Amino acid sequence: MIENTKCECGHQNRVGTVLCEACGKPLFEVDSGEVLEMRYDGTARRSQRVNPNIIDKVWNFFSSVKVAIYLIIFTLIGSIFGTIFQQESNFVQVDASKFYKENYGTIGDIYYKLGLSHTYESWWFITLLVMIGASLIICSLDRVLPLYKALSKQKIRKHLQFLTRQKVVYQGPIEENAVEWVQRCAGPLKKKGYRVHIDGDALLAEKQRFSRWGPYVIHIGLIIFLLAVLFRGLPGLHLDKHYWFQEGEITRIPDTTFYLKNEKFRVEYYSEEEMSDDFKGTGKIVPKLFETKVVLYECTADCGDPSKIPVLEEVKRHAIQVNDPLSYKGLSAYQFDFDLTPKLRSVQPMLVDKTTGEQYGKFKLDMTNPLREFKLGPYTLELSNKFMDFSLNDQGQPISKSAKPNAPAFLFTIKGPGVPDTGGQYIYFPKQIDKERFQQDAINEKLGGLQNKLELDVLAMEDVDFSNSSSYLNIRIDRAMPFVWLGLGIVMLGLIMGFYWQHRRIWLRVDDTILTLGGHTTKNWFGMRREVSSFLQTMGVEVDEKSLDNGGNRP
Repeated sequence: MIENTKCECGHQNRVGTVLCEACGKPLFEVDSGEVLEMRYDGTARRSQRVNPNIIDKVWNFFSSVKVAIYLIIFTLIGSIFGTIFQQESNFVQVDASKFYKENYGTIGDIYYKLGLSHTYESWWFITLLVMIGASLIICSLDRVLPLYKALSKQKIRKHLQFLTRQKVVYQGPIEENAVEWVQRCAGPLKKKGYRVHIDGDALLAEKQRFSRWGPYVIHIGLIIFLLAVLFRGLPGLHLDKHYWFQEGEITRIPDTTFYLKNEKFRVEYYSEEEMSDDFKGTGKIVPKLFETKVVLYECTADCGDPSKIPVLEEVKRHAIQVNDPLSYKGLSAYQFDFDLTPKLRSVQPMLVDKTTGEQYGKFKLDMTNPLREFKLGPYTLELSNKFMDFSLNDQGQPISKSAKPNAPAFLFTIKGPGVPDTGGQYIYFPKQIDKERFQQDAINEKLGGLQNKLELDVLAMEDVDFSNSSSYLNIRIDRAMPFVWLGLGIVMLGLIMGFYWQHRRIWLRVDDTILTLGGHTTKNWFGMRREVSSFLQTMGVEVDEKSLDNGGNRP
């Protein structure tokens, strides 16, 4: 069993300690004249433990700076791969499996199949971020705890070898009484901003110790930054999507409790005289202003029940323009685009018996938020599925290509007289062009169950409601962003602490009228040397500034 290293001063040090925690005497290479390595003041770290167990091995792995550098390099390489082609998260209702092959060819298809199209949400990229965070935490703890222990329990009287193996060293005689001379040193050093501690004929002067914590403050900021980035993937913390909002309609913002009503959209165009020379005579119509007047509602009851009408409370009104978004409690709505093509808003179809011509009544079918059930005479219509942009996949199954109502279709289950107990399925296309294009009657024959007895149809144009325009808004929610900025702010604070200040210490002792002085700083050794030289001259000791440099030849 390896015992702790004991210094000649009597202090027992942990295994891995380089400089005695009490007197500072080097515990190894006693005869060497090299300048001391003052990192962490020579204290032992957990990663230097002998015969480590499994926990220590994991600790040692993450406490390695080399491992941290490799993790950062791998993360940077992964980030580079993520920027070769645009990520899926930037798409608006696009089939990624076809998009990459159609736009980028075989390379794009390989890129998609390798999963690089969603690099920043992939398990391996998130794992790298988590490992970097673990490395930051363990690296910091492995170093900051021993450093704090060493700095908070500094001894005033240091071993001669500790002083003579500093980078700034002076040795020479003094003519005064040792204790009185040391007492006199306090005044000049305090004027230079040092905190002075005296023990008889020994002295320790120190200033700007806080700068030593700069790197670890940076680590804290980076940890907060990484946690904020990781938490953005949690539901409700981050949203960055584009949605269409038809004029005159209240539309739910997915994954939130908010609803948005597009009250009025207007667009103004530049006249020929107002256009720049680049556009004059081209015949192009250039928008001067497009604005969406909206009302934001928050759901207060029945929010998640599709069979009930949600209770909405108005929270804000705003006229959204480019660079002037609606903002409310972390939600922002930006004007992105518009469409002046009339869009089908709702229809009022009639349920008709095709055999007898009997009509069972109309019902209002909203394109975006339809009711789930309708009662018409003896029949009940239950909405089974909705396809806003109807299409058939390769297997012949119905799908919706996008959320825009380009080709709306509704699948109903009809129950009532002459229909099987389980109900009969019926697909309905509100637009006549879609009925012909997708062959509504042929689809319903395949569905069966109604025996061609019933049909839905719009009997008059008064039963059709169109919206004149629709706004394309970018909805953003980023509740983790304040923590991202907080982390970056802490990083900046740590950088300032470490770059603009230096931790400086001066130790001195007098032995039989011989003064021995050692000085250490974290950086700016020229400034440290000049400060020591100025101090010694103030105390009546003439010394050449350059002679303070320790070339490593002192005993």
